[in-house]
Amino acid sequence: MSFTSSSQIVVQLDENSQVGDARRNAVRIAELSALNETDQGKVAIIATELANNLVRHGTKGEMIIRRCRSTHADGVEIIAFDRGPGMGDVQKCMEDGFSTGGTSGTGLGAIKRLSTEFDVHSQRPSGTIIVSRLLCSISDASTRGTCGVICIPAPGESLSGDNWSIAEKEEVISILLVDGLGHGPLAATAADEAVRVFNTDPFREPGILIDAIHGSLRSTRGAAVAIAHANLNQRQIKYAGIGNISGTLISGESSRGLFSHNGTVGLQIRKIQQFEYPWPEKALLIMHSDGLQGRWNLLNAPALMNRDPAVIAGSLYRDHKRGRDDLTVAVVR
Repeated sequence: MSFTSSSQIVVQLDENSQVGDARRNAVRIAELSALNETDQGKVAIIATELANNLVRHGTKGEMIIRRCRSTHADGVEIIAFDRGPGMGDVQKCMEDGFSTGGTSGTGLGAIKRLSTEFDVHSQRPSGTIIVSRLLCSISDASTRGTCGVICIPAPGESLSGDNWSIAEKEEVISILLVDGLGHGPLAATAADEAVRVFNTDPFREPGILIDAIHGSLRSTRGAAVAIAHANLNQRQIKYAGIGNISGTLISGESSRGLFSHNGTVGLQIRKIQQFEYPWPEKALLIMHSDGLQGRWNLLNAPALMNRDPAVIAGSLYRDHKRGRDDLTVAVVR
C-alpha cells in the first residue's frame, strides 16, 4: 500500500463567497478518484458543510483537499482547521439539532455520517481541526498502521519543493520525506526525483535507498532526505537521514529525536548511517521539513496525541508553521 502527495488543493475560507470554491475543488478531486457519482455528491456536501462551519464559526479557516489513493482504497481526504474560538463541548456539537449559529444544527453530525473515517479535535481558544475521508474500497486487504501527512508549498509558489511517499507491506511501513534545496520548480524537480527512486523499491534498507537517491539527484540542486522503516511486529524503526529533515519518536511521557547527518543528497554527503530505535506500542513517529518550527511539544497535549494522525499533522501545521518555506509534516501511529 502506498500514499503519494499528488492531486491536492488548499482553500482559504474567510468569507461566504469562498464556500463555493471549496465545494467545486472537492468535487474536482473526487472526480479523479474511483468514487461513484453518489459518493462524489457526498464529498460535495461534506466540503460545503465544513466550509460553512469555518466561515461562520472559525477564524482564518483553511481546508486541505486531496485524493487519498492507495493499493487498497481510493477517495478524498479533507482536513479543515481554524484558529479559534474552538468548541466547548465537542460531543454536544455533534448532536443533530445543536447550533450556535442559528442553523438547523445538522452539519457536524451529517459530515460524520457521510464519512468513511472522521475525527475532530477542538480546544479553546486555539480552534478546531476536523478530518473527513470518503473512501471507495477496492480490496479486502487492510492496513496495519495509520498515517497523516500535510505538504504545503511556500507562499507564492504553486509547486512544493518538499515531497513525500509512504508504502506499506505486511508488517513494514516505509516513509520518505524530502526537502529540495530552496523552493519552487527546481526544488520540486529534486524532490520528485527522490520520490521516484524511493518508489521503485521502498522496502530496501533506508541507508541503501538514500545512497541510490544520492546518485540520482546529482543532476539536480540536491535535497535533504530522511527515510524510516517501521516494523510493526518487531516494534523497531530503522532510520537514515541527511540534512534538515527532523524525526521524533513520542511514547507516553517521553520524546526522542532521530539522528541525521549533515549534508545535501545529490551534492555532498560525508557519511550515510542507518540507526535502529525501539518503537513502543502506540508510539507516534513524526517527521517534518524545516518549514515547521522545532519547538513544538505534543507531550503537553495528551488529548491531541490520541487523535487521527491527520488531525495531529494539521495541528502542528496550524500552530507551528514558519510561513516562509515549503512545509511537510508526516505523523505515523
